[in-house]
Amino acid sequence: MGKNFRDTLNEQMKDKNFKKEYDNLEPEYQLIKAMVKSRDEKHLTQKQLSDITGIAQSEISKYENGLGNPSLDTIERIAKGMGKKLKLEFI
Repeated sequence: MGKNFRDTLNEQMKDKNFKKEYDNLEPEYQLIKAMVKSRDEKHLTQKQLSDITGIAQSEISKYENGLGNPSLDTIERIAKGMGKKLKLEFI
């Protein structure tokens, strides 16, 4: 039987260069997760969020799939469209 994703990832995480690159992507993954979770909590489709924000549904899809690089202004528009506020922190 082949390895599953988690087993493969755990094996690759032993490589310090891979782990560093993976860890560098964590803020992006957190943002994507927060966007999708918030949209789901509001029971909004990407199309509905697009209509509210004026951001193309295809762009929202790209952002949620990690294929786009939204500006801070765009992220704020998305948050506002879901009745949320954007909070950034330096830790």
